[in-house]
Amino acid sequence: MPGLIDAHCHISFDEPYSNDELFFHRREGLAAIVAGHNAQKLLRAGVTGFFDADTIFNVSLDLRDAIEGGVIPGPRMTCGGNALFTSVGGTAGMLVPDEGRIGYLKVTRTRDEIVTEVRQQAKRGVDWIKIHVTGLIPRQREEGEIQVWTLDELRVAADTAHDLGLPIVGHCRNASSTRDAARAGFDMILHATYMDEEALEAVIQRKVPIVPTLTFQAVLADHGDKVGASPYLQKLFAKEIAESSVQLRRAYDAGVPLLCGTESGFSITPYGEWHWRELQVFVDNLGLTPAQALICATRESARALRLEGKVGTLEPGRIADVILVRGDPLADVTLLGKPGAIARVFVGGRSLDIDTPLPSRLPLPSWRVSNYSAIPATRAATLGHGEELKQQ
Repeated sequence: MPGLIDAHCHISFDEPYSNDELFFHRREGLAAIVAGHNAQKLLRAGVTGFFDADTIFNVSLDLRDAIEGGVIPGPRMTCGGNALFTSVGGTAGMLVPDEGRIGYLKVTRTRDEIVTEVRQQAKRGVDWIKIHVTGLIPRQREEGEIQVWTLDELRVAADTAHDLGLPIVGHCRNASSTRDAARAGFDMILHATYMDEEALEAVIQRKVPIVPTLTFQAVLADHGDKVGASPYLQKLFAKEIAESSVQLRRAYDAGVPLLCGTESGFSITPYGEWHWRELQVFVDNLGLTPAQALICATRESARALRLEGKVGTLEPGRIADVILVRGDPLADVTLLGKPGAIARVFVGGRSLDIDTPLPSRLPLPSWRVSNYSAIPATRAATLGHGEELKQQ
């Protein structure tokens, strides 16, 4: 079958447990070496291509060029640079500064700064411009996130990108952001959750491809209790999947392309583990058949590689990004996640090694956040209520 294409991945992040870790505990050179190691995990999961939506430093761009230059084996890549933010922030909340660059983002405050950053990213060789259209704020009272870019600002970014021959993609996790990204001429939308009728109409009218990227939410909702995740977040993310699936299916039925992305690169979505999971979401929650879900993960996801019509199908004249699978994923898409299911991987017709075990990783100095404790060490927590009273 065609190789899987993960249309929303973060190869430079190395599975952080928090934004604090990602922003303040990464070094550029080491991050590039680690990203090259992690790319091998994607190959072993049957991923022959992926879109890296944004990057810390310029790591993803350098990894892409190293893979294309034959320096290191890996899947085919396209990538964005630093995601463009406003000072309101994004999913990193109060860690986002009022100006400047940190982690995977660049804060843009004016129209001129938006234009300048898009131009600078074009000079660095990005394949996509990414805008964080929504974010989180303290005491938020809306479902999902809130829109932190105006329609006019989105149009400035889109027009500048298009003038330079670059497509633009938006992180949109509420209705108004999805609507305005579509109206501004965005070429792809990540998430598009909580769509209302107006947002749905906008994406259908313009047939803007959507990458729902519900794998993160699905893994946390299903398995969060086993990895110490908040029960509140488990319920919240399960609700996001349930409440967004109907509108996403309506978009699909109206001809809007749906692509499979996984948000791989966080502690909840480790590399090589869940690249098949979005297909299960499409089958179980959106009601697609396994064949339809596989098309989303291959032919449609080629759009994220900017190679639609060139990869993602088994046809004469197509690029031979191919995997051999033990079993029939047309009967059960979860087969793709079973140990040993991926037998061979070819990228550009070249067979890549997926059999040699990867070296075991040891801890890297200052790479992970080290918490003092999981909870405060009060006397009640350490001694118990009865012992605490005796001490008094």
